Amino acid sequence: MFFRFPLALVALAVAAPAVAQSRLANYFSRVLNQYAAGQVPQLFASAPSGRVKAKAVEAQRSRVWEAWCQAVEPLPTLVALDSVAAQAWDLTHLEPEATMPFYFGTKGTSHGAFPLFIYIHGSGPKAAEWASGLALARHWADAPSAYFVPQIPREGEYYRWWQRAKTWAWERLLRTAWASGRIDPLRTYLLGISEGGYGSQRLASFYPDYFAAVGPMAGGEPLRNCPPENLAHLPFCLRTGSEDFMFGRNLLTAEANRYLDSLAAQHPGCYAHRVELLQGYGHGIDYAPTSPWLAQHTRQAVPRTWTFEDFAMDHRRRAGVYNVAFVARPDTAPDARVRYDFAVQGNTVDISVAHVDYATVSREPRWGIEIALQKTYRPATGGRLVVYLDSRLVDLAQPVEIKVNGRTAHKGRIRPSEKAMATSCALWGDPERVFAACVEVGY
Repeated sequence: MFFRFPLALVALAVAAPAVAQSRLANYFSRVLNQYAAGQVPQLFASAPSGRVKAKAVEAQRSRVWEAWCQAVEPLPTLVALDSVAAQAWDLTHLEPEATMPFYFGTKGTSHGAFPLFIYIHGSGPKAAEWASGLALARHWADAPSAYFVPQIPREGEYYRWWQRAKTWAWERLLRTAWASGRIDPLRTYLLGISEGGYGSQRLASFYPDYFAAVGPMAGGEPLRNCPPENLAHLPFCLRTGSEDFMFGRNLLTAEANRYLDSLAAQHPGCYAHRVELLQGYGHGIDYAPTSPWLAQHTRQAVPRTWTFEDFAMDHRRRAGVYNVAFVARPDTAPDARVRYDFAVQGNTVDISVAHVDYATVSREPRWGIEIALQKTYRPATGGRLVVYLDSRLVDLAQPVEIKVNGRTAHKGRIRPSEKAMATSCALWGDPERVFAACVEVGY
């Protein structure tokens, strides 16, 4: 028997996807305008909120990512690295008189998306350091690859790669790169020398869910500035001269190795690291081995267990990591440290949230820089989280239990929704993290 749909219903069926895409486009446009202004986006305000049938999840995920890619600004011009010309971004809305010039180019030929290396230079005169960075990028044996080589916008007190204006630039770069389809979101790397080594070590702990591997060189940050616990799924390569005594770089590198060795022993399969003190070398070392080591690794975008110590970096904090958004923190003090541990077993999600207290164990004798530290933890209360889930983590066809600090915060079905997909896409700008479902829990 042949059934004829009424024309009005046919028109409605055709119009529905267009209306949904328009709703997504408006939402993403608003969020991206907030990002562009350096504001904290209001992700959950006016987010699309319809339900999604289980059989339509993959199609809806594709529609969400397509709408995001159409809303994101175009990728900066990407040409061959041996003929690259300088481009620039205006950062003056976040840092006075700040413009960040950069080179953005490729080496070799890729039949798919390029792996991306972000190289950040040392603290000498910035023009010379930038030129040296371009020469190194052209020389290192990691083709086919793309390189983003920025120049620090300003010197003096602004000569830090982890300050607010620069983190805004890294997030802009990753959004545009991954939305373009020309850069592989599972093979994006960060490396730097000296001041760039400090910067890449801090940024590794701040953005452990974005990079496939990170490689500071001739650096060594105090570990309070870059909690090693955050590196469970971020391969980390730190190479420093054994006689690089300035600011205790050799001692800090040795302490990072000891700390990561301990974490790797406690958590088999996590905390991959290559930390070396190169005997007989000072501040100048052979930089060539780092990028080939990084290139061996791909990003684990949605791990089933992870740890993140939430810390402020130039008054900025992450809005969420991996698959959890921090809607309300248990401690809003500017220097507060809160540790989140996430684990999935079957359809049970266990999250621990704890305040972190630091004590200094030893210092470098000349500058008084903290070398070794000890941490203690206290259970935290009074916060709220949005937990994002999909079939990589749990079976959404069955009830899901979420425990926070041992207490059940949710038990029941968590259904796929437009809200989960749209807000996770807007939060991370990551094709691997457009999650099907989410639930808000308090503790």
